[in-house]
Amino acid sequence: MQRIMLVSMISLAMAACATNDPNKQTKSGAAIGAAAGALIGYAVDDGAGGVLAGAAVGTLAGAGVGRYMDNQQREMEAALADERARNELQIQQLQDESLKIDIANEVSFDIDSAAIKPAFEPTLNKVADVLQRYPKTVVHVVGHTDSTGSESYNQQLSERRARSVSDYFAARGVVTERLKPMGRGELAPRATNETAAGRQLNRRVEIIVKPIVEGQETEAYQTP
Repeated sequence: MQRIMLVSMISLAMAACATNDPNKQTKSGAAIGAAAGALIGYAVDDGAGGVLAGAAVGTLAGAGVGRYMDNQQREMEAALADERARNELQIQQLQDESLKIDIANEVSFDIDSAAIKPAFEPTLNKVADVLQRYPKTVVHVVGHTDSTGSESYNQQLSERRARSVSDYFAARGVVTERLKPMGRGELAPRATNETAAGRQLNRRVEIIVKPIVEGQETEAYQTP
């Protein structure tokens, strides 16, 4: 019965967004993503209050993990070639096969703001499109700041920025159960905060895409 209700939710969400609303694409993505997330949660509830979305969207095993993540990296690099050429972001694959995308705050957020710059939305659209084609992953969005200002304020700002990116992906149709936003404030600098160049490197958002590996599903949801 619950499955039928959840499928109906997705159908209603799609129907409700088929209007002349100028924002229907964003609303459709958010509504369908939320409904699909609920369906995933129901489908794999372990009976003890835990949910493993990976069991619903599928898992990876053996050599398939490397191939899957290699293919995803190639697609990301191709889609974001212009941004990489402008040094707006970096893409690398980590030792555990996770894919890491470093995005400079200067191109994504104004100073002291968690609102995504409109000019950066096309870039996030490209990332979201690739993420949707590779659903056997969990997407960790991690915000960082420099040490300017109080530690508590920087922590809150990094959390709000991570949430903004995560919410944007959800609005573009990435299933919300896959999205894990968090902020680290000024606690994980890449460079010294004593120079302007170092502070610029420390102000960033990281997107870490972790594969859901068969038998190790919970590890995909652990903070990277």
